[in-house]
Amino acid sequence: MSVVIIGGNECMERKYGEMCSRYGCRSKVFCKPGADLKNRIGKPDVLILFTHTVSHKLVQNALKNIASETRIIRSHTSSLASLQGILEGAVYAD
Repeated sequence: MSVVIIGGNECMERKYGEMCSRYGCRSKVFCKPGADLKNRIGKPDVLILFTHTVSHKLVQNALKNIASETRIIRSHTSSLASLQGILEGAVYAD
């Protein structure tokens, strides 16, 4: 399963990726807006939005450029515990 994480803390990017790897997911993490986000997101199975730590513009950009079959999960907290809960729900729900 592929996961794209939008938002979160920059210092936690590596830990977010490691957590996704533990659940057998390929991941991309975007904490800040970057150039050409449309092409870098790709077509993930799950899009996780950490809404507390992300700009509205980045959320709008991400939502505009994802496939319709992508599952969108919003979380107000960007902790590893919340990511773990999201991944458990996403991986074991399939």
